[in-house]
Amino acid sequence: MSGKHFKGHEVSCCIKYFIFGFNIIFWLLGVAFLGIGLWAWNEKGVLSNISSITDLGGFDPVWLFLVTGGVMFILGFAGCIGALRENTLLLKFFSVFLGIIFFLELTAGVLAFVFKDWIKDQLNFFINNNIRAYRDDIDLQNLIDFTQEYWECCGAFGADDWNLNIYFNCTDTNPSREKCGVPFSCCTKDPAEDVINTQCGYDVRAKTDAEQKTYIHVKGCVPQFEKWLQDNLTVVAGIFIGVALLQIFGICLAQNLVSDIEAVRATTFRLLAQHSYPLGYLPPQLATQLGDRSTAPPTHSCPPPSLAG
Repeated sequence: MSGKHFKGHEVSCCIKYFIFGFNIIFWLLGVAFLGIGLWAWNEKGVLSNISSITDLGGFDPVWLFLVTGGVMFILGFAGCIGALRENTLLLKFFSVFLGIIFFLELTAGVLAFVFKDWIKDQLNFFINNNIRAYRDDIDLQNLIDFTQEYWECCGAFGADDWNLNIYFNCTDTNPSREKCGVPFSCCTKDPAEDVINTQCGYDVRAKTDAEQKTYIHVKGCVPQFEKWLQDNLTVVAGIFIGVALLQIFGICLAQNLVSDIEAVRATTFRLLAQHSYPLGYLPPQLATQLGDRSTAPPTHSCPPPSLAG
């Protein structure tokens, strides 16, 4: 037996440490996103009063950081530790979780294409619901202002959607100074102004439609978003395809590493069984054949996985 060396499967160091390196970055980004989300909630007093999470009538943007960070943290942890420790359970979990995300993205894309009108109605409902809660949360307010400024729009389908907000509606019983107005983010920008005029939208909806066009963007955010999507369809499609390919690539790499680990373990158990050695013990001869670094020069590109893992 001393003159024979076993040549079997090997665990690829390249794949192992590529998965580890990529996922540790992913993991740290997840921690950062979670930290930002929790810090934002702490600043708003949500952590000291958990029941206030349900008090906001609109969408809390902090959820974007928490959900995205949570998913990135779980995926990064499973991929990072699974690759480093050659833990097949964590690597399989990583593959399955990534596959579920890919399937959900694919399903959402198909449904959005098939049910375009329904998606438009849901987007309209979502925006109007957040218009009602515009002054209730500073993060939501900043998100709406950014959206209206970026797409040069006002309301879901027009400036009159701001009648839904108690501060901007035109009813006679409204005592607000912002009555019959719109947020400053609806206003057309004057390049000569260095300071933003936050009162530019006051009383603007009391004017005629022709006059409104001089002061504010009259197009709604839903049609503007549709126009932006059509103008940037190639870029958006390229991003989605790129993300999908990265996910498929990650699944394939993880499954390849799992196969290598299981093949090496199967070989190890078979050799131990053939020579009736106790589990967990590698004699010098078998250690040499399996490339154990403590007793002989390695024949594997990476150290073989532990029998207990």
